[in-house]
Amino acid sequence: MARPPDAWTGRPGGARRPGVVSLTPSNTELLWALGLQSLLVGVDDHSDFPPEVAGLPRVGPDLKVKVARVVELRPDLVLASLSVPGMERNVAELERAGLPFVVLNPLSLDEVLGDVQRVADILGYSERALGVVAALRGRIRAVEARALAERAGRPEAHPARLFWEWWHRPVITPGARSWINDLCRLVGAENVYGDADATSLPVEAKAVAARDPDAVLVCWCGVMQARMRPEILRGRPGWRGLRALRDGRVYPLPEALFGRPGPRLVDGLECLAELLLGDPRAAARRWGLAWAPAAEETRHGAR
Repeated sequence: MARPPDAWTGRPGGARRPGVVSLTPSNTELLWALGLQSLLVGVDDHSDFPPEVAGLPRVGPDLKVKVARVVELRPDLVLASLSVPGMERNVAELERAGLPFVVLNPLSLDEVLGDVQRVADILGYSERALGVVAALRGRIRAVEARALAERAGRPEAHPARLFWEWWHRPVITPGARSWINDLCRLVGAENVYGDADATSLPVEAKAVAARDPDAVLVCWCGVMQARMRPEILRGRPGWRGLRALRDGRVYPLPEALFGRPGPRLVDGLECLAELLLGDPRAAARRWGLAWAPAAEETRHGAR
């Protein structure tokens, strides 16, 4: 975005490698996917993957970055974001500080993969990104093929209708302009608010009850799974008779795999496929999901 990041000579064969500061976990994980985490000289307070970033200098929370600290780190490139409302203040301060930066704001899985290539191009690792993106697309195609095969084997089944919850007070859910819709589509499911022209939106509990989803996926932003208590949902107006609650299909999910618009969304996609198309208990074990599926639980879309 502002100021082309050409302040280094560190492209392959150059005198040195560029130093990068990441202002959000998804951007940190993008560099990891490219095998370029060693370029990081600083990260936001919430970046927690890969484990190697634990020892890096911190520049503050993603909604209130300490730009003076970023300046001290003398980065050749800052990876900024607009994935959460309020982050635009960080961008304005980066611009005032005269720092070289790019802003990533992908809303779809394709845009996430496009950003992987874009950042690699800027840093001089275009060839490497081609292989990384191809591998990610291969994993995506494998999930899609599994879902299509499942649907062909059970033509009478309807697509599982999913309600995703980003937050609980107020209840926030992803709308049509969210990567969540891609994840749902690829596993043969539907976002019950996929008709809302928004990235995310507040919804009333009674309105969700009227849509009566097959499953509720709880993925509260910045909250650990262990603190997501499905039992509190039963107290919402109209939710006691909700199909998903009645059938025990309320799943707390790791925000790191679903709420961060980066390459680990492909991990989330594979997790979702195992949850909906395979054995929920196996999915819980493999992905470390903090819930215990009901013994009678079956695959979704069976009615």
